[in-house]
Amino acid sequence: MTRTEGSATVESATAAEPPTPKAVVPSRRPLAARAAAELVGTAALVAVVVGSGIQATDLTQDVGLQLLANSLATVFGLGILILLLGPVSGAHFNPVVTVAEWWSTRRTGGGVTAREIGVYVPAQIAGAIAGAILADAMFGEPLVEWSTHDRSAGHLLLGEVVATAGLILLIFGLARTDQLRFAPVAVASYIGAAYWFTSSTSFANPAVTIGRAFTDTFAGIAPSSVPGFIGMQVIGAVLGLALVALLFMPARGSGSAE
Repeated sequence: MTRTEGSATVESATAAEPPTPKAVVPSRRPLAARAAAELVGTAALVAVVVGSGIQATDLTQDVGLQLLANSLATVFGLGILILLLGPVSGAHFNPVVTVAEWWSTRRTGGGVTAREIGVYVPAQIAGAIAGAILADAMFGEPLVEWSTHDRSAGHLLLGEVVATAGLILLIFGLARTDQLRFAPVAVASYIGAAYWFTSSTSFANPAVTIGRAFTDTFAGIAPSSVPGFIGMQVIGAVLGLALVALLFMPARGSGSAE
C-alpha cells in the first residue's frame, strides 16, 4: 500500500512538471545550395554595380550624377539580395565576411567551417567575374576587357581600409546585439553611404574587386590596383573585428561584486 501511494505521488509530481525543452538546432541548407547562393548573389551584385555604372555614363556626363545613380542602384540591389539569399547562405557575397565569420565562431561553432570557406570563396570570385561579364554583355561592351581605371593612390587605399573596417564592424556588431534581422537595410545603407564618404567608393570586397577588373567601364579597377585593394581590405577586416571585440565586450554578470 505504501509503495503504491509512493508511486502515485511520484507519478503525480512528474506529471505536474513541465517537459524539459529540447535544444533546437537550426537546420542548414546543403552546401551546394549555399555555394550556389553565394555565386548567384555575388554575380547579381557585380552585375548591378557594373551595369548601373555603364547605364549612368550612357545617360549623363556629370560624374556626380553617375556616382549617384551607381550608388542608388547598388543600395537597392544589395538590400534585395541580402533579403532573398540571407536565409540560404547568410548572403556574404564577400570573402572577408566569410573568413571573419569563421574566425568569430571558430571556438563556439555555428558559423562557416574552414572547409566551407574553401567552397564559399571560389564561388564568390567566380560569381563576381560572371557578373561583370554579364553586365558587359547586356550593354554591348566587350565581354572581357581589362580595366584601365588606376586606383593605386595611397588615399584610395586608406579609403578601402575604412570602408571594410566599417562593414565588418556593422555586420558583426549586429550579430553581437542580436539585430541581424536589420542586415538588409543596414548593410545596404552603409555601402550606399560609403560610396560617398570614402575616397575609394567602397569596394570593401575582394571578390567584387577581382570581378570589376574584368570590365573597362565606370566601375572598373585596373588589374595592377587589385592586389593593393585586397591587401587593404584584409587590414580593414582585421581592424573591424578588433573594434567589434572592443565595443561589444560581454556585459558583467549582475551578481558580480562591485
